[in-house]
Amino acid sequence: MILYPAIDLKDGACVRLVRGDMANATVFNRDPAAQARDFEKAGFTHLHIVDLNGAFAGSPVNSAAVAAIRKATSVPLQLGGGIRDMATIEAWLANGIQRVILGTVAVKNPQLVIDACKKFPGRVAIGIDARGGRVAVEGWGEASETAVVELALRFENVGVAAIIYTDIDRDGALMGVNVTATAALAEAVNIPVIASGGVASIEDLRRLKTCERTGIAGVIVGRALYDGRIDPAAALKLLAA
Repeated sequence: MILYPAIDLKDGACVRLVRGDMANATVFNRDPAAQARDFEKAGFTHLHIVDLNGAFAGSPVNSAAVAAIRKATSVPLQLGGGIRDMATIEAWLANGIQRVILGTVAVKNPQLVIDACKKFPGRVAIGIDARGGRVAVEGWGEASETAVVELALRFENVGVAAIIYTDIDRDGALMGVNVTATAALAEAVNIPVIASGGVASIEDLRRLKTCERTGIAGVIVGRALYDGRIDPAAALKLLAA
């Protein structure tokens, strides 16, 4: 199981939001490249990056910060936020991003996901962000009527590399990861699922690890790493076991 440290970018800085609220942001590092280097030095083998401004704007905003991270590290990067067309997908993948994450367009333009998966095998993931079991889009600012599993099943056989599943109500709130919902999604589809939202302690990682056989392939951790609630070495050792 892969542990992905989260670098969420707002106005060029590394921040953590509470439940996706852009007005409730804590700045943890104003140098994203330095933060990425620190994570790599700590032993992390992958990084998860989100362009928060881009998610709301519908197009990339923090491109300079992403480019700085890419130059500062050698680990694979997955990136989401504001990726809404093929030109943007192609540009990121041509510029050192290993995998793009498509969220809003998975609901609003599913054909783009299908076409991107066909053109870039293994390099396209979908982000499913949910409140109360329903998918949210446009930087979590807009609710849809689509159920999580319903959306996931639409893409089961098109070549999606992974599903990043986020429980919005827990994200950034240190309430504990929603293991039950994550495992249920992983069991319902044949696409690897990456858990996100609410991880607060090593115990959350341990609970996810016990469900690895359902298809949970990774977990994204943000605030708990920045706050020092989770020791990187202990977490990496646990998930590698």
